Amino acid sequence: MTRVQLRPVLAEAIENLHAAGVPSPRADAEHLAAYVMGVERSRLLLSPLIGPEQLQEYRALVARRAQRIPLQHLTGRSFMGEIDLEVGPGVFVPRPETELLFAWALAHLEAVRHDHTPVVVDLCTGSGALALALAHARPDADVHAVELDPDALGWTRRNAEQRAAAGDTPIVLHHDDVTDPYLLTELDGFVDLVVANPPYIPDGAELSPEVADHDPHRALFGGPDGLEVIRPLVPLIGRLLRPGGGAAIEHDDSNGGELAGLLAADGRFTRTVEHSDLAGKPRFVTALRTD
Repeated sequence: MTRVQLRPVLAEAIENLHAAGVPSPRADAEHLAAYVMGVERSRLLLSPLIGPEQLQEYRALVARRAQRIPLQHLTGRSFMGEIDLEVGPGVFVPRPETELLFAWALAHLEAVRHDHTPVVVDLCTGSGALALALAHARPDADVHAVELDPDALGWTRRNAEQRAAAGDTPIVLHHDDVTDPYLLTELDGFVDLVVANPPYIPDGAELSPEVADHDPHRALFGGPDGLEVIRPLVPLIGRLLRPGGGAAIEHDDSNGGELAGLLAADGRFTRTVEHSDLAGKPRFVTALRTD
């Protein structure tokens, strides 16, 4: 069998994914084609032909994506900032919306006084996405990452080892519970930035098959109102941050106001701001530790 034109193959894949209810059929079809052909998605159409073995692999992957298996489970990769990460069953797949929280975190670190080593804590690190992306962008920082789930921790360790082998500053990984009131007491008052993407979906919420069937439920659900894990984070963050230190906490689009209220009620935070995601939905809250 000779090589065939890629465009009609892509069109067929897009149609199949659309019929299966995949939310982003064109993007996913192109990502899978780029993965199979070993090129960047932006350069895909510079390779107008696809070989028989690649075509067979591609159609098999499209069929699995049509079964609503997450794209990242098929390629084994996800992204945050300027790094890519290994992901798969047992760990939460980082979402593009978290890039906005990451951008805020970087901007905050830029404003930190340069008379000390910046200290960063990532709570509920999952795959290590935020911690490792921040360590890559700020090699001068001392980055700590906390994860409880042993399956997720395996992915975090793997990604951390890969980033360190690539030359990034190694992070400090803690196998601990973020609801432990004595967590990281050795860092009390020394932390410049806390980021958190905790379980925050209210119990019983309707989710897409990619999330409901493949993301670990432990990483998704945060009790009846989605704040069961977030509530104990607020006093922890207040304890960890130095004066002027910043926090960014991701939340469900239904409970951002409640999170902002928790920060206000704590009394140790100022300049609390609610931020929206790429779709305009409330997605994360930031605040600074009072002087």
